[in-house]
Amino acid sequence: MTKELKIAGRLIGDGHPTYIVAEIGVNHNGNLEIARKMIDAAVHAGVDAVKFQKRTPEVSTPLEQQMQMRETPWGYITYLEYRRKVEFGEAEYREIDRYCKKCNIPWFASVWDEPSVDFLERFHTPAYKIPSAALTDHNLLRHLRKTGKLLILSTGMSTIEQIKVAVDVLGSEDLVITHATSTYPCDSAELNLHMIGTLSETFPCLIGYSGHEVGLVTSVVAVALGACMIERHLTLDRAMWGSDQSASVEPGGFERLVKYIRVTKAALGDGVKKVYESEMPSLNKLRRVKG
Repeated sequence: MTKELKIAGRLIGDGHPTYIVAEIGVNHNGNLEIARKMIDAAVHAGVDAVKFQKRTPEVSTPLEQQMQMRETPWGYITYLEYRRKVEFGEAEYREIDRYCKKCNIPWFASVWDEPSVDFLERFHTPAYKIPSAALTDHNLLRHLRKTGKLLILSTGMSTIEQIKVAVDVLGSEDLVITHATSTYPCDSAELNLHMIGTLSETFPCLIGYSGHEVGLVTSVVAVALGACMIERHLTLDRAMWGSDQSASVEPGGFERLVKYIRVTKAALGDGVKKVYESEMPSLNKLRRVKG
């Protein structure tokens, strides 16, 4: 059975090009100008969409973490205050929406709580990403399903049983499941890319890959193993402050990643053996016994 879905007017799945998402997330550090530069870099690299993260800090931040102190570019502040500093509000998202439309690139976001879903509904984005941290938040999953949007479920730090329950809650329609390991950056020994095949055999859904590793090769391998969607974090500079920066890809690397994925997808072919027209000169020249 052929699996395919449509996101922002583009078909993804069997027989279609890999859908490549540049995860801007909160690597902008609350700076709108940096966010615009990241959108520019994503467009230049040739990705299919950019993605942000939307939280309501008071709701999505675990209570035991809220008052934890940490060093930040804004001083020694609580984790809750830090989450507020990097969070964009309506004015910033209006500008992101305007700028992405100007650049002709779709955008959407990971949503960490129900108020964030309601907030983003006003922007008519084509999809929602469910972060790995929210996979067991079944009330959020039900709230998201009511939007009627395509949903992308990330599966880091989750057991296969937890994933099965989440899919039962969501249903398998208009759902993409992305394999992930939620370590930033992730050691190659813990990427477990064969889970892409396991998820494909287990669920009647499209399967993608959300990578947090250093380097590009393993994300390209994920395409060869059947991932129809690849998501990698984008940064302007891996030395920038922020917990996701070291697991992110700089603009030049993202250009190479897109190129490698496109070449790999084309090279995989359809698995049907054939003699190509381009082989005929070699055949006529080199094959002594014609069969």
